[in-house]
Formats: sequence, structure tokens, C-alpha cells
Amino acid sequence: MLAQTPAINPPKSAAEAPAAAAASKRRTAARRNRAAVWFLAPACAMTLIYVLYPIAYTIYLSFFNWDGMTRPQFVGLANYVELLHAPTFYTALRNNLAWLLAFLLAPPMGLAIALYLNQKVRGMRVVKALFFAPFVLSGVVVGLIFSWFYDPSFGLLSLLLGHGIPVLGDARYVTFGIIFAALWPQTAYCMILFLTGLTAINNDQIEAARMEGAKGWTMLRHVILPQLRPTTFMAFVVSIIGALRSFDLISVMSSGGPYESSTVLAYYAYDQAIKYYRQGYSAAIAVTLFAIMLVYIVYQLRRMLRSER
Repeated sequence: MLAQTPAINPPKSAAEAPAAAAASKRRTAARRNRAAVWFLAPACAMTLIYVLYPIAYTIYLSFFNWDGMTRPQFVGLANYVELLHAPTFYTALRNNLAWLLAFLLAPPMGLAIALYLNQKVRGMRVVKALFFAPFVLSGVVVGLIFSWFYDPSFGLLSLLLGHGIPVLGDARYVTFGIIFAALWPQTAYCMILFLTGLTAINNDQIEAARMEGAKGWTMLRHVILPQLRPTTFMAFVVSIIGALRSFDLISVMSSGGPYESSTVLAYYAYDQAIKYYRQGYSAAIAVTLFAIMLVYIVYQLRRMLRSER
């Protein structure tokens, strides 16, 4: 008997080969997309549950009168109308503006310290650790340190001046005293951002600028700062957000006093919700603060995108 020869698949035509390759690429792309979706799903779920839902619920709650225990009562825009007629709201808004203007000093000071620390000098690591220390401390610890510093009876400030000044007990000084305390860790944070940015600078451009005779302010303005533009943008955005959501130092150092002279919008919202059980009114304050922050962030993002184009 003759052995049966196995069937041989006919060779694919020239028209079928590109189609098979395209189908294989589509299957590979589909697998990659599914993998990307599975990797992103936990982060998206966390963002939805812990960020987007609280924002939406806070906006919804701002139209109700609710004490946290009884049934909420719909009041429409009454919370916002009351907010616009409350003197404490304008005091908090003015203090937030003072925080905002003062925190604009943090990025330039952080950049100056970062330029000083970005040197290959013996013992510089110890100096970096000393400048980095304020960022590691919590806001409560910073508040306690400066509360002792400002104490008119035994504080270091009274020893330096020769007499005590009740910084935290005087409505004229309390806001600026707390802002000065907050600038300490904020400047350290900006310093860390700029130190990270300085490590990514193109050294070839710096050497070329040195060969052309650039140094000092000219080098900083035309060579270094343009390469630090993303870091500078991040430092200013973080500083502005930190100024608008300032809370912990105020809670530790003054509790919004004396006579609500040092309160800000974030602490005003907390005060109304926790002390007076006005959840809806507190939500209206939080929505107002969020709108102010959102306007600034959108403006800065559009400005950065326009400059990059």
C-alpha cells in the first residue's frame, strides 16, 4: 500500500499576508488596551470614590440646611446668600488673600536655597538635611514650636526683642505671625522641588553659555530658569493651593482668634460644621473655596499650555 502523504497547506496569497498582519496588530493593541484598563481601574475607582463623589456631594449639600442628624431641608441658595452677608466670610477671605500673597515668596526663596545647596562642597549633605527638616515636621509640631517662639513670657522672640509681644493674642499681628510660621515648611518644600529640577538641567547648555561669557543673573535668567519652567509652575501651584487651604497651623496656634481675626475659609468651614452643626452652610463655604482654587488652577494651566505652544 502506498503511504498517505500529509496534506500541505497552500501558501497564502500576497493579498492575504497584509490582512493577517493587520489582524494580529489589532489583537495585540486590544490586549494592551485591556491591560491598561485593568491597571488604571483601581486608581480611577479610588479617584471616583474619594475625590469626585465628595466634591459632587458637597456641592449638593450646600443647597440644604442640615445639622448632621435630622433630615436635610432644601433651602436653595440661602446658604450662599447668608455667606455673602457674613462679616466673618470677608475677614476669612482677606486673610486668605494675605496668605496667598505671602506664599508667593516661598518659590523664590526655595529657588535661592536650592541654588545654594546645589553645589559640590564638602559637608553640603548635612546642610541639605537641616534645610529639609521643616518639611518632615507635621503642621501640629510647627505650630507648637512657633507658639513657644511667640510666647510673650518665655519665648525666644521676647528674649530677642527684650520685651514680650502677644503676637498670637493681638488681632493686628496674629495672621502675619501664623503666616511666617507656615512659610518655614513651605519654603523647604519648594526647595526640594527646585533641587529635583536642577538635577534634570542640560549641562551642555550651561557649558555653552559659559563659553559665551554668561554668568550670574544672565545665566540664571536665560539658561537655568527656562529649563525650570515646569518646576516653577508646580511650585507656585502647590504654594497657592497651600495658602488657600491653610488650616492646621491656625487650629493649633490661634483657633481662628482672637475674635475670629485670624480665621480663613477652610477653618471657617470647619468651625461651622463641627462647633455649630451647620453642615450645609459649611459645604457652601467649601464650594466657594473650591471655586476660587479652580479658577486659579485653570488660569495657570492655560497659561502654561500657551507658553509651551
